[in-house]
Order: sequence, then structure tokens, then C-alpha cells
Amino acid sequence: MAQLATDRREQAAADAAIDRGQLARMTFGDRSLERELLELFDRQAAMLLVRMRAGGAAAVAPLAHTLKGSASGIGAAGVARAAEAAERAAGAAPSECSAAVDRLALAVDEARALIAELLREG
Repeated sequence: MAQLATDRREQAAADAAIDRGQLARMTFGDRSLERELLELFDRQAAMLLVRMRAGGAAAVAPLAHTLKGSASGIGAAGVARAAEAAERAAGAAPSECSAAVDRLALAVDEARALIAELLREG
């Protein structure tokens, strides 16, 4: 029974746009630092997506790689996975690359919505 509860908590964390446990571990539980990192990620993610779209396929791989690392650091696993997929798709057909960036943008939007909610909570 205890294992089932642990599995459910782990699945809920994996399904969340941001794993709050991962974020707390990375910031040693410092709420002020958590807030600062979330604000930084929010701005950076938006900026990197704009640059990916403006720079074309050649810009996607390095920018997606940067976003993947930032997302991993705050526990945004969905963004990290989508960024990794975009990074791999950068060398593929333009339509495939564009679709991967679109999927990444959706993951970023989900994470940014949660970040906005978390920042409002204080």
C-alpha cells in the first residue's frame, strides 16, 4: 500500500509541468531562490522560443539545448523532453523541425502557466 502511494506521488510529479520537489532540491528549499529561478526561466523560455522561430533550423539545436538544461534544473521535465526532441529535429526536414518547436512551445506554455500560478501564490 505504501508503495502504491509513493508511485502515485511520483506519477503526479512527473505529470506536473514543474516538479516542485526537484525545484526545492535544487534551491535547498529557499523559497526566495525558487521564485528567482522561476522568474528567470519564464523570461528565458519565452526569449529562446522567439529566437528559435526567428533563427530557423540552424538556431534550434543550440537554443533547445540551452532550454533543456534550464528546464531540467527547475524540474520542468516535459519542457526538457520537448527541448531534447526539438534539438534532435533541428537537422531533420523543416516541417519536422517546425513541428518539434511547436510541441516545445506547448510544453513551455504549460510550464509558464504553472509558474505564473506559483508566483501569484507568493
